[in-house]
Amino acid sequence: MQQDKHPDYRPVVFRDRAAGYAFLTRSTATSDQVIEWDDGRTYPVVDVEISSESHPFYTGKARTVDSEGRIAQFERRYGGDTPGAGTGG
Repeated sequence: MQQDKHPDYRPVVFRDRAAGYAFLTRSTATSDQVIEWDDGRTYPVVDVEISSESHPFYTGKARTVDSEGRIAQFERRYGGDTPGAGTGG
């Protein structure tokens, strides 16, 4: 491996301010801000807009699509019985 070609890979704290959640991992991300972690050491901190703690998919707060309502809306708009539908012609 060539020297001075790769960025520093070091411990970094990622903080999700919306959820009040932070985790320590290793990364090449850089930041001018630092935070004191539970072990008493200071680490660079990177603020993120969304993490697994605030993402709707992982929290179970994802919206479910009302597929039956959308089909009914489509049939009202374009008619339920369209001639030649599904016959390939």
